Amino acid sequence: MSGSLKVTLYTTLGCHLCEQAEAMLHHLVASGRDITIESVDIADSDELMDLYGIRIPVITTPERSDDIGWPFTLEELDSFLST
Repeated sequence: MSGSLKVTLYTTLGCHLCEQAEAMLHHLVASGRDITIESVDIADSDELMDLYGIRIPVITTPERSDDIGWPFTLEELDSFLST
């Protein structure tokens, strides 16, 4: 086994959509996916604000060169993390 899949959730304080995305990730963990979630607040970085400010929540993994930004469904997120 390759171990836990590390995902980064780009978020910011008070972002209700980010809370929904985090809940989706936790749902996948509860259903058996081996995922380690790191939340990164984009407000701490001008560069991250420029990259993700109007797209959050955004989820990335080291295994992929692309990302998935809101809006996405649970099924789309699961598929993104499976490829």
